[in-house]
Formats: sequence, structure tokens, C-alpha cells
Amino acid sequence: MTGPGGQEPVQRPSPNHGPRPDGCPIDMLVLHYTGMRTTEEALRRLCEPQAEVSAHYLIDEDGTVLQLVDEDCRAWHAGQGSWAGESDINSCSIGIELVNPGHTFGYRPFPETQMRALEVVCLEILARHSIPAHRVLGHSDVAPGRKEDPGELFDWPRLARAGIGIWPERHPMPDRYTAGSMAEIQHDLSRLGYAVEVSGQMDYQARSALLAFQRHWLADRLTGAGDPATAWRLQEVLKVALTLE
Repeated sequence: MTGPGGQEPVQRPSPNHGPRPDGCPIDMLVLHYTGMRTTEEALRRLCEPQAEVSAHYLIDEDGTVLQLVDEDCRAWHAGQGSWAGESDINSCSIGIELVNPGHTFGYRPFPETQMRALEVVCLEILARHSIPAHRVLGHSDVAPGRKEDPGELFDWPRLARAGIGIWPERHPMPDRYTAGSMAEIQHDLSRLGYAVEVSGQMDYQARSALLAFQRHWLADRLTGAGDPATAWRLQEVLKVALTLE
């Protein structure tokens, strides 16, 4: 693997990993931000045995790529989460951490050098593994209500233009369009992959999933509400995702 300037990743092995289950395919790519003040602080935590967290790659803001865990191994990056009925995200995924202070310490846009490096790393991962485009996700997608990363400032459209993930074109919402019932919205969120029970109620689970959906696909509307604009966008994303299954 090479970085954006043709360089090999810096090897910084983390002890925090284990074997993947036999026969478990790598079919998901999960993107994170570190949410820590400095690169050094994040790297220390990802390599500290007591922390019991890691990722396969860490990408600094200057574009430096560090490999912490071999792709054949199960890194500990996703924690408790679920997507499309799969609750052991770590076993079937590759995790990439992007250095960014996150919402707690001064969330900011991801710089060009970092995004270029991420594109290279992702494209090489996708060339090695059969990861469907609709299973390139953020940590907040697989752990809504618990995680916010990589957040609303992350440039998902750019990745999709590079062939990484999906970004359905946004069309104007039709006049007089109305959102379906909460049960219908929950059903659509579940079909897309979010862990949502169809209760018909705007409960914490539904609100968390809607906010996670908005962070990824409707970042100019972080309401956590099942309003018409969100329901319309959900239909656009779901239509594309279902054609890729």
C-alpha cells in the first residue's frame, strides 16, 4: 500500500487486536475521527493495551498514514453497534481513524492532505476486499446515539466521486410531499441498515438513527426529526442502496 505521495504507511503496531472469526468476510469499511486533542494522544490510546481500542489505520491531518493493525486481524474500533442485522462490526470491517479533535475539542473540517490520503487508502482497501459501496459507513451509522464521528463536516460526496461509498444525487423535494408515518420512516431506516425497531413512536432509538442519517446524508439538517426533507432524502439514499444489494 502507498500513501498519496507514493510512500508506504508508517508501521506502528498496536497490540489491541485479535483473530477474525473463520469464514467471516471483510465486507464493511468504517470511518472514524479520533476525537482527541493531538495525534500523539490518539496514537497513544490506540496502542495502549489497557484502552482495548485500535483501528487498522490512522491518518494524520498532514496525510501521514500509519498502519496499526493488519487487515487480516480484527481491530477494536467499532465497539457496540449494529448494521443490517450484524452486531459484530469489528469482525467484518476495516476501521480507519482520522485525526480530528471532534465535537468535544474543536471539531473542524478535514484538510485536503488528509482527504487525499484517505482516498488512496480506501481505494486500495476496496481493491483487496469485496466491500459494497453502501457498506462504507461512519461510526455514527453503526452506533447512533453513542457516536457522532466522522460527523457532519466530513466530505462524503467527495469520497463517492472517487468511487468510495454512495452519495445519491439530491433532487428538489416535490411540492406537497409529506413524510410517511413514523412506523414507515423507522421501517425505511431499518431497511437501509440502522438498528431501529418499528414502534411507530419517535423514541430515543428513532431520533438517534435519524440524526445519524442526517450527519451522513443530510448534514445541513441536524434535527433528529422525521420531517419531510429527511424522509425524502431517506428515500433517495434507500433507493440507491437497495439496487446495490
